Amino acid sequence: MNINKSNNSMSFESLFKEQYSRDYISEGCIIKVKILSFQKDYIIVDTSFKCEGLISIKEFQKRDGKYDIKEGDVIEALIEEREHEAGWMLLSKEKAEKIKIWNTIEDAYKNNKIISGTIIEKVKGGVQVDIGVKAFLPGSQIDLRPVKNLDALIDEKYDFYIIKFNKKRGNIVLSRRLVLEKKRTIQRITTLKQLKEGTILNGLVKNLTDYGAFIDLGGIDGLLHVTDISWGRIQQPSDFFKCGDIIKVKVLKYDTKSERVSLGIKQIQEDPWINMTKKLFIGSKINGKAVSVTDYGVFVELQPGIEGLIHISEMSWSKRIRHPSTIVKIGERINVVILDIDKPTKRISLGIKQIHPNPWIYLSKKYPVGTVIQGQIRNLTDFGVFIHIEDDIDGLAHISDLSWFYKFKHPSDFFTKGDVVSSVVLNVDIENRRFSLGIKQLTVDPWNDIPSKYSIGTNTSGIVKRITDYGVFVEIKTGLNGLLHMSELSKKDKISIKQNSKLNVKIIDIDPKMKHIGLALNQS
Repeated sequence: MNINKSNNSMSFESLFKEQYSRDYISEGCIIKVKILSFQKDYIIVDTSFKCEGLISIKEFQKRDGKYDIKEGDVIEALIEEREHEAGWMLLSKEKAEKIKIWNTIEDAYKNNKIISGTIIEKVKGGVQVDIGVKAFLPGSQIDLRPVKNLDALIDEKYDFYIIKFNKKRGNIVLSRRLVLEKKRTIQRITTLKQLKEGTILNGLVKNLTDYGAFIDLGGIDGLLHVTDISWGRIQQPSDFFKCGDIIKVKVLKYDTKSERVSLGIKQIQEDPWINMTKKLFIGSKINGKAVSVTDYGVFVELQPGIEGLIHISEMSWSKRIRHPSTIVKIGERINVVILDIDKPTKRISLGIKQIHPNPWIYLSKKYPVGTVIQGQIRNLTDFGVFIHIEDDIDGLAHISDLSWFYKFKHPSDFFTKGDVVSSVVLNVDIENRRFSLGIKQLTVDPWNDIPSKYSIGTNTSGIVKRITDYGVFVEIKTGLNGLLHMSELSKKDKISIKQNSKLNVKIIDIDPKMKHIGLALNQS
């Protein structure tokens, strides 16, 4: 390489003559130099001594091939060779910077000073930090709490304390946690001075639980209970905010001894129940949003912070609802009627069936007592037969109203689900929503004619239908049974009488009201 040396500037030499006297200048020293010119492989610098110096151009080149220096700039460089061939002095800018960095790091370690650095990569047990040289930051020293996602810290710049330093081994261990603890201690002192009930502060959402959120007020944490987040219903605190959010809270209670702080957000706004009666009143119809569905009903938000309950019994005039979710879904907007308002307990009763006229009033007028109707049997139970009237309304023909004579063990002995039968309207109970029907009432009560057809002392015959401990039931006419009481039978008779056998009997008692006929054996 052919390098043209330029004359040293006397003013520059004069400027640094005292500091860099040849009496102590030697290899390994750091001196200030001025850039004179750029060559292909080197930069020529004025050392302020008899010889000029060379610094590799690669030490200045950026990735794009450009430089962030120019001729005339003054920089610091380390003397690698004081007298190189051809009279040049070989220098290094990079080595000078590294020595300065190590000196700065050592000073920070000895004097407990904060040093800044950028997290550059994740390593075993923690992360590496660039503080001019690579240093190790253990996972336990990254934050006040364990950090789950270390990748999120890459390329982030933070302040650190140096907790271990060994220049010979190049070992540096950092702590960000100590910086945060010191900062938190200072914040705590400030926070405690202004902390009192009723104070409104800004806080950092630190942790979320099912029952609330822990808020960092600045060196001291407070609990924001889920019931103090909103005047309305809340499923999870995470529906309102996330960790790291800055929120405004009010101090509800502060125990100076235990340093426990209770916080609230809803208390910053006025309680919506204070003026709610101006907008909501019994009988009014309003549109609301379903916010919760339970086994017993649906909670509906009528306005921010105010909810009402639609009980399952107030959902339909006629349907038997198994679960409220079959009628209303969470998030659905529905029209409701306000049935009751209990302001002291902050409870509002709602209904949706009241949006429509009560069909039972209509039914009572359409089907007065005595009306004969036809309907399909919808269900059979131990106590009777359910017959479809119209829409979702069924009527019940009780087992006692199925036949004048026949004693059913179960309605299925005679009826089948799906059969179309006729019946008579016995009663429509509007309040209890019951529709009573009778099938035997389609005919005149035959017991009215029994006394005229059967008198006491009449001899007749019948078939043994049922034998019990207290007597024998004998059918003397289709569906008409009489009771041959055990007291009317001898031991021999009790043994000889069999099911479905024919007996000659005599009527000894008739009670039309009780629908009872007493029998005795006809011995003649």
